[in-house]
Amino acid sequence: MRNGKFTKLFTLTTAVALVGSMIWPAAPQTALADRGVVDLWKAIKPLTTIASAMNTGAHPDDEHSATLAYLSLGKGVDTSSIIANRGEGGQNEIGSELDNALGIIRTRELQEASKVTNVHLEMLSQQINDPIYDFGFSKSPDETLEKWGEQVAYERLIRTIRTLRPDVVIPAFLNEPSTHGHHRAINIITVRAFSDAADPAVFPQHAREGITPWQVKKLYVPAKEDSHTVRVPVGDYDELYGASYLQLGEESRFMHKSQGMGRHYDEGPRFNYYKLEQTSGVTKEKETDFFEGIAFTFDDLAREVTAEPGAGQIVADLKKLQRDADDVIAAFPRFADVAREVHEMLGDVNQTSAKVQASKLDEAMKIDLLHRLDVKKAQLNKASAEALSLVLKVKPETTELVAGQSTKFSVTAYNGGQVPVNQVNLKLNLPRGWQAKAVTETTFTQLGYNQTATATYEVSVPADAVLFQPYAAPAVTADVSYEYAGAQATSKITPADTVALLPPYAMTLSPEATVLNTLKPKEPIPVKVTVRNYTPGAAKTNISLKVPAGWSVEPNAASLDFAAKGETQSVAFTVTAGASVKPDTYTITAVASGNGKESRHGAQIIRYPHIGTTYFVKPATVAIQAFDLQVPEGLKVGYVSSGFDNIDQYLRQFGVDVTNLTAKDIESANLSEYDTIVLGIRAYGFRPELLSSNDRLLKYVENGGNLVVQYHKPEDKWKPELAPYPIKIGTPLIQWRVTDENSPVNMLAPDHPLFNVPNKITDEDWNHWIQDRSAYNPAEWGKEYTELISNGDPGENEFTGTFLSANYGKGTYTYSSIVWYREIPALVPGAIRMFVNMVSLQQ
Repeated sequence: MRNGKFTKLFTLTTAVALVGSMIWPAAPQTALADRGVVDLWKAIKPLTTIASAMNTGAHPDDEHSATLAYLSLGKGVDTSSIIANRGEGGQNEIGSELDNALGIIRTRELQEASKVTNVHLEMLSQQINDPIYDFGFSKSPDETLEKWGEQVAYERLIRTIRTLRPDVVIPAFLNEPSTHGHHRAINIITVRAFSDAADPAVFPQHAREGITPWQVKKLYVPAKEDSHTVRVPVGDYDELYGASYLQLGEESRFMHKSQGMGRHYDEGPRFNYYKLEQTSGVTKEKETDFFEGIAFTFDDLAREVTAEPGAGQIVADLKKLQRDADDVIAAFPRFADVAREVHEMLGDVNQTSAKVQASKLDEAMKIDLLHRLDVKKAQLNKASAEALSLVLKVKPETTELVAGQSTKFSVTAYNGGQVPVNQVNLKLNLPRGWQAKAVTETTFTQLGYNQTATATYEVSVPADAVLFQPYAAPAVTADVSYEYAGAQATSKITPADTVALLPPYAMTLSPEATVLNTLKPKEPIPVKVTVRNYTPGAAKTNISLKVPAGWSVEPNAASLDFAAKGETQSVAFTVTAGASVKPDTYTITAVASGNGKESRHGAQIIRYPHIGTTYFVKPATVAIQAFDLQVPEGLKVGYVSSGFDNIDQYLRQFGVDVTNLTAKDIESANLSEYDTIVLGIRAYGFRPELLSSNDRLLKYVENGGNLVVQYHKPEDKWKPELAPYPIKIGTPLIQWRVTDENSPVNMLAPDHPLFNVPNKITDEDWNHWIQDRSAYNPAEWGKEYTELISNGDPGENEFTGTFLSANYGKGTYTYSSIVWYREIPALVPGAIRMFVNMVSLQQ
């Protein structure tokens, strides 16, 4: 590849997706770099085909990116990616966000990835804490569908298929025992939907909403070279994009940074293979293409319609649309010529739609034709703006709003093309209840080269406006319509940055979750409330804590005066539990009140360069788990974080003296000052100094230290000899884990100090765990280790290498693949007791 070509390609291919794609909060845009001849081609290529395809998957990153790039960018097919959940149960390779916050990140990454491949994205999961949630790894599709709600997931999938009406559907995975249960579940319901989406008796409520049944024409599943029906040439090089479709697909995968996705591939032939699983037509052993035997062009569609009574004029119109599409392509890359041909085709599509609507065609045929023409209309609107070089923007005075606020928005249209457009109308769209008043002209007779039209609106946000929802469509959009060459086009645009309605006083509580040691019930709980003022200008508010009955808090309240919006101040409270506090779960809620406004929410700002800024609005609370916990006095721990967990923060809350070790510390500091050194999950893969200093760590153990190593994957540069006695991680990784958090645990060495000092561990301590028991369990280990537990998923062999500990010299070495990084933040009492025992271990 020529130097710099691929870098430039990445910039060019992150352009806005086809009009008709789902509208999402956007990352910061490089508007100038995103325009030009490549985006023009991306906009007009879909005009050449009326075919559509859908790829279904379970999580963000499940999409078949190379195949999607081939279909969308290469063939112009109307391509959609349907993903079930938001990836909340995964790991985070760019920060410490987990659960819902991680789901927000992965959703934004998926949205940006879909832009690269020009793919329409839909999610079955619709909101925070949706039933279709990534609850962690599962070995069972039955468990997955039970937790999601099988009817909920299936109804949403059928609804999506009936709405988008794909000709071809491709589930991303097979229903095989070695595959993630979430992947298997999506395969199962996708395969089942092939017939059910066409059956009006399945979810008949859809028809009452105007959503009609749809028969998918072909369903393909992933296959191998020796068993395929179709092979997709993803290695084909596209001169316009300066890359192969595999490379384009990987550019989209690089957007999944929280999962460490994306690989660099050299040029050359490569194929993806698929097997035809179901079809409504003729089955062939080998096919040249997904769409063999399916109408692909307007001419093909005209031939299908020919046999229908009263279709004569419609057939002629469809053939004319074929000529229109050919003319658009022939005009490329001459922008003005393309614009003229696009608008001629747009006018013809509008006329054809009207004729189809008025025709006596069979109702099913009429619905199908109108859908395909509507898709084409949306594509033509996009192509029009690209060909005319219109730069369209909606710009807020501020992106951070509060209920009851007044602000301004401007809608602009800049003409960078060589031909004028007429009757330009700039319209602002707002949620129900919001009010907009135009304070300038909104319609312009003509917009010529290098001219900008601007409409300014005063906007009033109602007092009962709903707070920002990260998975909802943008609250504010704009429609820009204009006329050219006898046809009107309209583009829907969104602000470049997320516009969010936030709490007037957004509070962050530290800690957000903590332990109340019932052995020391009167020990005060410090709670720091950090308040950000989102109200415009100066403001005053009172901060107080709502605590459980019988508890006390000092001070009762604190008054804060803010000089300006965006200012942040903090208040420190001390909470003391009641004398008779019992082991249980308790909640402290922060309340901000002032200027007639009250807030009990916080707004976590989530900001990364590749996804821009978004927010997680959540209750401003502290979760408190009360239970008995013994912690040795003066215990000193050195923590080596990979950045993927925050257990060190919780150890400090429990009363442990924790120091986060730097690379310099690990390489040259006196490690013997620490009673214990803990390596965070996957630390060897992300802290390179550990590999070069591993002998120092083992020497630390040999001299009497306590080293605790949490789970690793083989790709984390783990080698059996890194441990004092070899530990080999089991592969394939999917099989070496326990996913049932309620699975029975047998303590094999009940007298071991890890189960007795300083906390006595009983069977009760294995209750109330979340998501998983363990991940990436060892398959082989030295005889020197004590096997501490046995545990497995129901119906499977139990693992005995999950929790291993050995004496080495004067010290101790413990390797554990238990998912502490999930259990400790969830304040699982047994997990906390055992972790404290683990960092307290001595010979």
